[in-house]
Amino acid sequence: MSQPRSTPPLAGLDWLNFFVATLQTGFGPFIAVYLTGNKWTQSSIGLALGVGTAVTVLSQVPAGLLVDAARTKRTAVLAAILLVGASAVLLAAWPLPLPVMSAQALHGFASCLMAPAIAAVTLALTGPNGFAERIGRNARYAALGNATGALVMGICGTLLDSRAVFWLAALLAVPALAALTGLSGGKIRTSIAALPRPPPGSVWRLLGDPRLLAFMGCVVLFHLCNAALLPLAAGALTKRAGDVANLLIAACIVGPQIVVALLSPTAAGFAERWGRRPLMLLGFAALPLRAVLFASSADPSLVVVAQLLDGVSATAFGVLVPLVAADLARDSGRFNLCLGLVGLAIGLGATLSTVLAGWLATSAGMHAAFLALAVAGMAAVFAVQIAMPETGRPVGAWRAAQRGAG
Repeated sequence: MSQPRSTPPLAGLDWLNFFVATLQTGFGPFIAVYLTGNKWTQSSIGLALGVGTAVTVLSQVPAGLLVDAARTKRTAVLAAILLVGASAVLLAAWPLPLPVMSAQALHGFASCLMAPAIAAVTLALTGPNGFAERIGRNARYAALGNATGALVMGICGTLLDSRAVFWLAALLAVPALAALTGLSGGKIRTSIAALPRPPPGSVWRLLGDPRLLAFMGCVVLFHLCNAALLPLAAGALTKRAGDVANLLIAACIVGPQIVVALLSPTAAGFAERWGRRPLMLLGFAALPLRAVLFASSADPSLVVVAQLLDGVSATAFGVLVPLVAADLARDSGRFNLCLGLVGLAIGLGATLSTVLAGWLATSAGMHAAFLALAVAGMAAVFAVQIAMPETGRPVGAWRAAQRGAG
């Protein structure tokens, strides 16, 4: 039986997701604005972002195995928060190639630890039966954290300067660490100990699952389209909007996160009732449409409105990754390894996206870069339609089958 949501450990999990997301908001689009203001070219910005995602690619699977083996999941979250704070300090203090790329590498590794550790804590505290509902709640609080962080950082960057965004991100590590102390370490250790241990040969059983390979392929294509969209738009907005660029970027982040906060619990219930695949198709279909809208006009108001579609994609993706990972790891018990493998696919797609889009924007222009990303988004939709099977046990389909049998 899942634990009631109002109990202290799960209330602490709400605030942990909120503050970790707030802390992480400074990375990505605000980096593009910051580096553009420091006279970096689009290709150099793409390379810097690519370093972080390349480290993510290399670290995902080892991090997943590490979190699977660890009994102290809070320690992994603690280390990740400290590393993200340190990377923010590096960015703020030294906007030079070596410090910026080092900061991106630290952040990439920290993210590899953070996501599976928080997911493992969630699964341990709720159990499998309450996991879907709790994932929707996690996504809601993370979205609220992203929206709050983007708004505050946008105002901070506008009133002060872009460097202040990263000093603020470093300071936000403090409430994130305070939220972590609200989780009972003894309760987490007891819950994790009660979960079944992975059987012998479970790693190879997971790696040989064709559903995992299909999902990883879809994820690569998703992020090949998605990862570079907002950073590219941020660079264009910086050149067009000048001093108000940080506020526009904040709006591009806040709007989608409001959509995520509103939709995530409903989306989790939809995925549980009707299956993962319909939600996946809906979320993936928003990607190419957003890329085409970005390609059609550089008008700041259209960019902000088109960016709302990111909320649809982010809702589906944020809910589905842990749910599909739990589905695929049901027999092997390798939940965090599965998350690590999916994270490897995310990192691979994002690395290719930022590097290739940056090169295309420099050599052929923004319009060509956005259209190329739209093609990748359409490929992602077709991949889900053709190759991705249903991994869940949808309640709605089960009930329909029961009625038919009767």
